Amino acid sequence: MSSIHALANPARFLKIARPLTPVLFWSGVALALFGAWAGLALTPPDYLQGDSVRILYIHVPTAWLGMGGWSGIAISSIAYLIWRHPLAMVAARAIALPGALFAALCLITGSIWGRPTWGTWWQWDGRLTSMLLLFFVYLGFMALNRADAERGGDGRIPAIYGVAGSVLLPIIRYSVVWWNTLHQGQSIGLTKSSIAGSLLWPLPFTLIGFTLIFAGIVLMRMRALLGAAKAEARMRRMATA
Repeated sequence: MSSIHALANPARFLKIARPLTPVLFWSGVALALFGAWAGLALTPPDYLQGDSVRILYIHVPTAWLGMGGWSGIAISSIAYLIWRHPLAMVAARAIALPGALFAALCLITGSIWGRPTWGTWWQWDGRLTSMLLLFFVYLGFMALNRADAERGGDGRIPAIYGVAGSVLLPIIRYSVVWWNTLHQGQSIGLTKSSIAGSLLWPLPFTLIGFTLIFAGIVLMRMRALLGAAKAEARMRRMATA
């Protein structure tokens, strides 16, 4: 716990984040590009879905990060509410935009995949609808943060919203089990997969790559938010001098 409190110091955090940001981002770009190239050029078509299955190399990572991003917001919000970590809500605010972006990409790639597979761009089934709700929850979190900052709030209301929004995560996760849905069930588990290995092997590259890109973007945004707060504090001191 002491190490976590040490990292909550903005100066210590920035000392680590500055060199780590480009390492995470560019290594993620390299892995994601290799995985995407391998998925397009080196894997065979699926016996049932044909070449349309190749979108899984983008769709699965974006779905993972759309949900993982909100998990990060919820954890940061809890840390802020309990321990008042100075960087907790900065982290939550930094995660919101890339989280919303990846949730949107999940919906877009899912629709592209669904058109040849299901014969429709959109279906109001449990998985798609709950993911769409998560995207709107992201937008609500960003709007609430902006409104809270404009009225000089202390961040507690957005933090409570961040925790409450996590109720959607198990709904998304188990929607294909709870309801009759067009969306396929879980294809990839910790010990087995219903997807052939000849198709599956590039996926870890894009999954890890996009995760590292996401982490790099979050660190960039945290640094930008801390810089903006520092500049605002300096302007206030100058105005009162």
